[in-house]
Amino acid sequence: MPKVFTSKSQKTGELGEDLAVKYLKNKGFTIIERNFTKKWGEIDIIASKQNKIHFIEVKSVSCETLGNVFSYQGIRPEENMHSNKLKKFYRTVEGFLAFDASRYIPDFNKNRELSWQIDLLCVYIDRENKKARVKVIQNIVG
Repeated sequence: MPKVFTSKSQKTGELGEDLAVKYLKNKGFTIIERNFTKKWGEIDIIASKQNKIHFIEVKSVSCETLGNVFSYQGIRPEENMHSNKLKKFYRTVEGFLAFDASRYIPDFNKNRELSWQIDLLCVYIDRENKKARVKVIQNIVG
């Protein structure tokens, strides 16, 4: 059953995830799964590119009252990825790799060269002008 988003911030988040998926596809990524959920956390997007799995958290912000999405001066979306959220996210990634990856990725258990990383995509949305900007922060857990 698909999620139902009701609040303004939830709708902004959903739009941000949709824009992030479009961005990733344009950059040559294959989307493996969206909104992978376990009782201890959620991964917004799981994607792959060049034999690497990318576990992606999407943080979105609406810039409609600021006029210019490219010079946003408010709270940065990446500031919402604090250490507690990161720990929870990492635990969800570990769960995916241990228990679920073979269902989504053919020959996962046989492919020893498959690597992974955690990325953060910050999406700045200007609904009024129908513009968006995506900022990618790669490999946020070293």
